[in-house]
Amino acid sequence: MTALINRKTLVLFLLFFFILDKGKGNEILYTSRSPGGLIQLHFTLSSDEYAVLHRDDTFTGINRAIHIVRGEGELSIAKDPAPIPRTGFLRLQIHKNSQQVDTDGDGLSDLTEMNSLGLMNPLNPAPAIGTSKGRVYIPDRQTYESLSHRDNFPGSANISEVKFVIYDIHTSSPKLYFVNSKQYQYHYTFSRDAVNRYNSNSLFNSHTYFTNSRRRNTAGSIVYHPNYVTPSGQTGIYTVEFWPSDPVAFRFVETSFEMIASSMPYLDGQIAYHPSSETQKTLHQSEISQYKRSHVAVIDSEDLFGNSTYSALNTGECFGKLRFITGSQTMSSRDIVILRNIPNDITHVAGIITEQNQTPLSHINLKAKQNGTPNAYLKDASTDPRITPLIGQNVKLSINPDGIDIRPASQEEIETYFEKIRPSKTSFPERNLSYDQITQLSNMDFSMSSAFGSKATNLAELNEILPMRTPNGYAIPFYFYDAFMKHNGFYTEAEQMINDTLFQSFPSVRENRLKEFRKRIKETGILPNWMLNALNDLQNSFPENVAIRARSSTNNEDLQGFNGAGLYESYTHHKEEGHFANTAKQVWAGLWTYRAFEERDFWRIDHMTAAMGILVHQSFQNETANGVGVTKNIYLPGPGWEGHYVNVQVGENLVTNPEPGSIPEEYIIANLGFGSNYEIQYIRNSNQIESGQRILTRNQALRLKDYMDIVHRHFKNLYRGNSNFAMEIEFKLVENGEFIIKQARPWIE
Repeated sequence: MTALINRKTLVLFLLFFFILDKGKGNEILYTSRSPGGLIQLHFTLSSDEYAVLHRDDTFTGINRAIHIVRGEGELSIAKDPAPIPRTGFLRLQIHKNSQQVDTDGDGLSDLTEMNSLGLMNPLNPAPAIGTSKGRVYIPDRQTYESLSHRDNFPGSANISEVKFVIYDIHTSSPKLYFVNSKQYQYHYTFSRDAVNRYNSNSLFNSHTYFTNSRRRNTAGSIVYHPNYVTPSGQTGIYTVEFWPSDPVAFRFVETSFEMIASSMPYLDGQIAYHPSSETQKTLHQSEISQYKRSHVAVIDSEDLFGNSTYSALNTGECFGKLRFITGSQTMSSRDIVILRNIPNDITHVAGIITEQNQTPLSHINLKAKQNGTPNAYLKDASTDPRITPLIGQNVKLSINPDGIDIRPASQEEIETYFEKIRPSKTSFPERNLSYDQITQLSNMDFSMSSAFGSKATNLAELNEILPMRTPNGYAIPFYFYDAFMKHNGFYTEAEQMINDTLFQSFPSVRENRLKEFRKRIKETGILPNWMLNALNDLQNSFPENVAIRARSSTNNEDLQGFNGAGLYESYTHHKEEGHFANTAKQVWAGLWTYRAFEERDFWRIDHMTAAMGILVHQSFQNETANGVGVTKNIYLPGPGWEGHYVNVQVGENLVTNPEPGSIPEEYIIANLGFGSNYEIQYIRNSNQIESGQRILTRNQALRLKDYMDIVHRHFKNLYRGNSNFAMEIEFKLVENGEFIIKQARPWIE
């Protein structure tokens, strides 16, 4: 028996047809939509029958078998797995079990294959392989998980992935395999060892990637995003993804998508093709008319990551008091904080949950990486029923790739935890006071960091390798800070403050006393005449109409293993502010901010040997963009896929300390084309520019990549870095279209 249904006017056609066809023993009783919006046909089917649902664009066609249902003597449901309904026709064929029908034409009857679903698939002619190697059908989430492994994708770290291969996709009989991705890291090794299809990697690549004219296979991944919320309110989506630099044409995307959707019937429309790179986005746009006529759901990166309710920036577990921070409350290293917005700075805390999405290169996450602080974005965290009852209590928080776990904790657990994570001994940062002169960057090198700070000496190295692309200026050595503190008796005052019992016991007391101490440094501190003269000469070396940037450069930041991101303040000195000494005192006082003190105290870094140098150069005004980059592909680390990770934002809206609600442009640029073909994969678009535009052009992104390559090679040699070594840079794009690399420091994993 055959029933034909028009998808556009579904109910009308059902009534019309089955009134005519009534009395043949089978009847479509009604139609419905699944929770995910899929078209469902409800009909009677006896236990000696099964039904195959086909879809086609023409009235007389029988193009693609999309669902198969086995009769159980009661109401049955046939479901169109396509998430996008289009005009077309559904044909329901009813077969007797005894007929030995072979829908997929593989020589095995439908009934035989239905009796071994997973090992076989009546809608997929792929020959069976052992279930330890892979499957040809995934009936449920548990089976997906049994095949999946955790991998990194741009925008999603440590996420579940099942690889797939479709052979003979250029023919009328394509064959789909879901790969046991725990066992097979590469599509080729699966093809060679599990399917016995190829013995040559180069032949497999030539049949599978980068060319549609000779393409015989597609190979990609099915990635599960558990925290994406669909427009219908469902949680979770599976994305079909191909290698970023592989330009897979629509006809192959469509076949792959349809076969996967039909072979994963539990998805209920929660599946979409994700063109993850500029190559694929460009091709998608060129074939957009075909996509619009198809049943292929497409999701772009901005939607995929922008509609996520959770993102683990730094996984791990911690103990502390759970607090919801809504303003300027004092925080400590024993607090697990929920933050409504991403703050410009934050003291050392035990754990972080933000209600505003973060990027890996915000200062808050750089500090989390450095300190091993669990850190996550969780939408509406403060009203989450798992969290709200525990605010104000001691808790254990676990931040996992897919979500959080939280429970009450005892004081004993907290004390044990902090004893374990803090260093057992005090460290004394190196402070070389033998350099007593303000020095031009051109006369400095990497070896002088113990006298001027790594921020200053690293900029001196940047000047050497990227002249005209980095600020040129001077560095004020630690000697000046030390002499200033001794001249005013501030060391003695600091020791008395630190040894006070109330100061040691109460974070709020520490914060207030440190604030008062900084005020005295700035307002009552006196510079000896020799120092005033030296700073005056420094100030006069800059043209009168040029603002001067004074940046912190300490002996406890920008180090391998400890970058101190966001701990210390920098200031711009303008002519009308008078003597440069006023700005110098502001920078020196910055050594004693609450957040910097708490950071040093947690790591048992001696406060009295901590020292502040000052990096001085021209202030760059009216920048068109600013950004941060890492000289490695943080989502595909290791040899073979070299690249860089970049965040960039328009104007002076800082990437490191973003304004509330600000989202930067975020991308990976990597060599993914087996021939120095650098592919850009955009993770998020900036929300400060018009939709569809980019802050950096492709040529600018490639130029920045070249600068980052130079930085990486130079500093890897200086730091004697291993294969995991990378540098983090801060840059500006100024009005003339040139990049200024203003800082470089080792990247902390």
